[in-house]
Amino acid sequence: METDTVQQASATRAPGSAGGGWTTRGWLGAGSGAVLVLLLVLTAGGGWVLAHATDVNKRLTDRWSPALIASVRMESALINQETGIRGYGMTGKREFLEPYQDGVAQERAAARELARLTEGDERATADLTRVREDSERWQTTTARPVSEAAEPTASARQRTESGKSAFDALRASLTEQQNHIEAERDRARDDLQAARTLRNTAFTAIACVVLAVIALAFAGLRRGVQLPLDRLRTDVRQVADGRFGHTITSSGPADLRALARDVDGMRRRLAGELEFTDRARARLDEQATELRRSNEELEQFAYVASHDLQEPLRKVASFCQLLERRYADQLDDRAKQYISFAVDGANRMQTLIGDLLDFSRVGRLHAEDTDVSIEAVLRRTTNSLGMVIEESGAVITHDPLPAVHGDPTQLGVLLQNLISNAIKFRTPGEVPRIHLGAREQEDFADGAEGSGPRWEFAVSDNGIGIGPEYAERIFVIFQRLHTRDTYPGNGIGLALCKKIVEYHGGTIGLDTAHTPGTRFVFSLPSARQEASATGAVS
Repeated sequence: METDTVQQASATRAPGSAGGGWTTRGWLGAGSGAVLVLLLVLTAGGGWVLAHATDVNKRLTDRWSPALIASVRMESALINQETGIRGYGMTGKREFLEPYQDGVAQERAAARELARLTEGDERATADLTRVREDSERWQTTTARPVSEAAEPTASARQRTESGKSAFDALRASLTEQQNHIEAERDRARDDLQAARTLRNTAFTAIACVVLAVIALAFAGLRRGVQLPLDRLRTDVRQVADGRFGHTITSSGPADLRALARDVDGMRRRLAGELEFTDRARARLDEQATELRRSNEELEQFAYVASHDLQEPLRKVASFCQLLERRYADQLDDRAKQYISFAVDGANRMQTLIGDLLDFSRVGRLHAEDTDVSIEAVLRRTTNSLGMVIEESGAVITHDPLPAVHGDPTQLGVLLQNLISNAIKFRTPGEVPRIHLGAREQEDFADGAEGSGPRWEFAVSDNGIGIGPEYAERIFVIFQRLHTRDTYPGNGIGLALCKKIVEYHGGTIGLDTAHTPGTRFVFSLPSARQEASATGAVS
């Protein structure tokens, strides 16, 4: 009743609820969701830090450092122009104008580069505008007039003071521009260093948080899942070792607690069934003891039947025969017939008692099982039935016969009953022809004991045969299909054959498809060291 209650409670429990509380799946789902949100936040923060560091790095490497280089190139180009104009003004040689012309081209390229790099920065744009204005002023007042004058030397002397002051102003503008660019570059470098520090700190913090999450997940799984499973496994192992009274405790998430309760319910049910089995085994032991006692009494009764009961029967038969001989002249035919009936009844009673004794001894009193040559058993059987075989003219043949494992005496009784029946129930006017066949069976799976390699034997004859409707009845003790006047016997022979075959772990049956005559098929276990033989007996 307690087990049924546990099973009903388990069956009516809502799926997924596991008896209330958080299940392992719920804890894992919630934990995984929290970890996922945390990882998303950390990923977003790490991404922002990387983007910021990348932006600062681009500001330094892609803007202010190239801008400073462009400013220096622009200064170099203006110096080349000034050098070329001064040389041309002092010597009047045209080759001095080449540095000036190259410098003009370089100045324009550097100015375009600076305008692109400093776009959006008002201060840098104002510095570039001032430099270009000062450069244009120097070009207008000094460089172009000198380069275009017919008398470059005189023109250069006239513009010496104004050109110097204009170029000094230009240099001052360039210096101020470069100072501003260097300040921006230094500020970008400081920002880059700060971004790197922030990046390293952020990723260190992210790594620490990830490690902490892993440690917490491991600790949570250990405490919430592993330890309850270890306790459950320990309890189950104790039950498996035979301590069925040990209670299985429940702990951990709801589904593990439900599992522990179900396992404990199964333990209680097994304990109850084992207790019931122990009680049944005790009753069986008592019954087996009673059965052994009853068998001993039956054996004693069989001994009395074979010894004490046969003696009075022999005395009755002897005195009836003595009465007939001594008073033969005083007895009429009816009295002699009565005496004959009494003697025949006593003799049949003696035979019946002997047959019952043989039937009861099968499986109890026998020699030790050994490897038996069926050909040798058949030879002894035909020798013992020699007179009956000779009188009937029976012809007995056989296939090559193997050796089997069993009791040679009982196997002899088996063949003797089958062959004597074949001779007894022969067709009138025909010579009895009896054949013993044998074939090996590798797989024996009919439910009998002693599975393994076996031999199937068949005793066939050309006698009167047995109807299929009697296939089971003929193996029941005292069952007869004919009267004693037609065919003598007690109806024990085939029952004895069945008992002998079943004792050896085989089966015996009637082949209802065999015609004409009768064919009995039975199986016996193969010999452990098989020896085959061939031959014929007639």
